[in-house]
Amino acid sequence: MKVARTDFARLLSAVAKVVESRNTIPILATVCLVAEGGTLTATATDLDIEISGSIAAEGDFAACLDAKLLTGIVTKVAGDEITIEQGDGTATLRAGRSKYNLQTLPVDDMPSMAVDGFTAEFTEDLAALFAPVQFAISTEETRYYLNGIFLKGAVDTGSQAVALTAVATDGHRLAKHVASGVSAFDGIIVPRKTVGLVPKGNITVRLSASKIQFVADGTTITSKLIDGTYPDYQRVIPSRNDKIVTFSGDDMARAAGRVSVISSERGRAVKVEVVNDQATLSVNNPDSGNASEDVIVSYANEEPITVGFNSAYLGELVGIFPPGDVKMALSDGAGPVLFTSDNAPNLLAVLMPMRVH
Repeated sequence: MKVARTDFARLLSAVAKVVESRNTIPILATVCLVAEGGTLTATATDLDIEISGSIAAEGDFAACLDAKLLTGIVTKVAGDEITIEQGDGTATLRAGRSKYNLQTLPVDDMPSMAVDGFTAEFTEDLAALFAPVQFAISTEETRYYLNGIFLKGAVDTGSQAVALTAVATDGHRLAKHVASGVSAFDGIIVPRKTVGLVPKGNITVRLSASKIQFVADGTTITSKLIDGTYPDYQRVIPSRNDKIVTFSGDDMARAAGRVSVISSERGRAVKVEVVNDQATLSVNNPDSGNASEDVIVSYANEEPITVGFNSAYLGELVGIFPPGDVKMALSDGAGPVLFTSDNAPNLLAVLMPMRVH
């Protein structure tokens, strides 16, 4: 089998992303290579996600090789062409003046994921839809149904247009992003690892009751969905918060980062006291001291308000919005706080407050 080195390197880079660095099952550490009819198809899986792609090739080949080792070789060898000859349980790779003898496993050992039964298909820049909500995905394995992004396509009863909605929450923060869609489908939960593999730009998306598939630039990613019921996130989004504080997102994020330096704890609460057109951010650490910083805001309500946040969460959350003003809507400082921006009308976030002293 002969392939162009740059094409082969690109193919392996795309496919081997799914291979875990540590595997107790040897075949899952490999990439399956099958060359026939002028095409080389490479496939890798972790049993939950399968990635495959194809490039032009000469000759026939069928074996599984260690994905990390093969990728390292192909990215470092010289020459424009790579030749791989198949032996009995081995493969000989030649490129330039380099020669490698590699162990192989049979292609029949590679698990295959069924890819039939898709009931919905659409084209969407799913990476852009997921990007601003991804930070709120939970990493708590006990509530496994929060370990991904909830995705749903629903018809708006008023406009009759399809809205594509992506939501993520970890119970402390929530983010929701909406885009115009073309296909209505029941809500699904896309796993965290799969979210990180979604190709950028417009891609073909296929859905079934248990799987999601992405097709882009000759690469196909098929993943299992999280089998669970996503909570009713709409109940968490406050609708009657009438105390509106408007501020520069960059100023607020940087101020939260600076005052939280006084604490060695990532989750140290930052107190936000809003009076007239000024918000004072402060952190008190009994062991090392305290810090405060003022941020210019717009606040029309005459009643001062105080709220506490996880300082890291606050900085990360306001950072999902485009540069410019962010609006923070509060009720009494104890309930969930809503964040929005006129620069991103289809995006909102909710942050639960923390007790501060």
